[in-house]
Amino acid sequence: MILLGVLKSQKVKIKKIYNFFSSNSILKTFLFISFIFSFHTEISAQKNKITRILFIFDVSRSMTGMIGQQTKMDKAKALFFNLIDSLAADKNNRFALRAFGHTVKYPPGNCNDTKLLVPFSSVQNIQKIKSFIQSFKPTGITPIEHSLTQSAGDFPDNKQTNVIILITDGIEECGGDPCKAKAFLASKGIELRPFIIGIGLTPEQIKAYDCVGKFIDSEKNNLIQDIRQTIHEFQNLKTTFQVNLLNSKNIPEETNTNMTFWDSAMTKYSFNYIHTLNSASVPDTLQLPLRKTKVQVHTIPPAFSPYTEIISGKHTIIPVSVPQGSLIIRRPDGMFNQNDQLKFIVRHRAGKNTLHVQPVNTMEKYIVGSYDLEILTLPRIYMYDVKVEEKKLNSITIPNDGQLIVKTLDAGDGCIMQVTENGPEWVVNLSGKNYQEFYLQPGKYVLAWRSKKLKSSIYTIEKKFTILPDRSITIELYKQ
Repeated sequence: MILLGVLKSQKVKIKKIYNFFSSNSILKTFLFISFIFSFHTEISAQKNKITRILFIFDVSRSMTGMIGQQTKMDKAKALFFNLIDSLAADKNNRFALRAFGHTVKYPPGNCNDTKLLVPFSSVQNIQKIKSFIQSFKPTGITPIEHSLTQSAGDFPDNKQTNVIILITDGIEECGGDPCKAKAFLASKGIELRPFIIGIGLTPEQIKAYDCVGKFIDSEKNNLIQDIRQTIHEFQNLKTTFQVNLLNSKNIPEETNTNMTFWDSAMTKYSFNYIHTLNSASVPDTLQLPLRKTKVQVHTIPPAFSPYTEIISGKHTIIPVSVPQGSLIIRRPDGMFNQNDQLKFIVRHRAGKNTLHVQPVNTMEKYIVGSYDLEILTLPRIYMYDVKVEEKKLNSITIPNDGQLIVKTLDAGDGCIMQVTENGPEWVVNLSGKNYQEFYLQPGKYVLAWRSKKLKSSIYTIEKKFTILPDRSITIELYKQ
């Protein structure tokens, strides 16, 4: 009977396959039966796919208001009973109930007044949910963001289709931001698809839910049909995922960075993509042949996601925390740095490895934190514990170099040292050339030199000099 059912529903495909296997070959017959069995198994798996639907019910005091001849609460209850009975017709739907504003009377109310009253179970628990709904009496205030945030823990996992249906007559009363709640859920790798069923909301109040999910007015004639159709679309989504590059507030607004998708053993990468936000400022949706992946985000320093399973038929969120700020080292235009090739080394405060070698007068983004800098001037400039703060530019200015010209008649050996509180410190060696140019940071210096023709140390010549920005000084050394 099972085989016949599959054959009827897929008669076109089966006919083609049957024609292909029309010979009497035992092997081909076996392969044909194997195909039918596997095809039926796939269909059965799709039919048995569970959808979890969490109802979040508003029991705040404002539900005592009237719509026509009945209170908002009575209207919401009647709507709810019709809705859950309709959704329960699909035996693969599972339900849970969370309420807010149901325990602490207003005034004063309580912004933490939300609770999961009926958790998800392996069987439908409709009567228990209905009993709670029937007993509700409008009581407190409306903590929308907190209720949505808390709902993240109501779902056992993210391997099934998860749906929230929020039934409310008002907007946030506790200073929260429902948009942030959805961003928080995404940062936890949870992609919930909320419906907001509005009970007598004004157009201005409706706008507050634009960023949260699909708004449906309770007065809509085909409300239940619309919800069922949309849930059906969720259940049949293609396997997709997106990478959320999160700032410090877990909002996915970082972008334009390369991402490498690695296999589960981090031995082979599969794809490289430059992250982008779409026209709605939402991370781009990807559809790639991946089962499990770890994402390396090529920030400075790099960031990694945990290993993430890409679930068939679902949209998976891969969160990576990459809050960033910017860093630049500038120096003014000067006569000796028109074609400036000066660079500086960036190391993390907690480590010794070089993270980046950045040219002066260019801006680069770094993960928020503390860094040590080594600027490749003569002499080197060291800066420690340089802060990079989120969405801020740390701009550091260093002085321009001065020029030192060294002239000699003979080849010789020598060096330039900077005069410090601790005495002379080596900066650079002189070569054996008769004419040399050096570009030095402003300060006091001493030069020591001896001609190669003179084989005694007492013939060393010492010259003290001062370097000023954008100024040139010449020292002539002759044998004595």
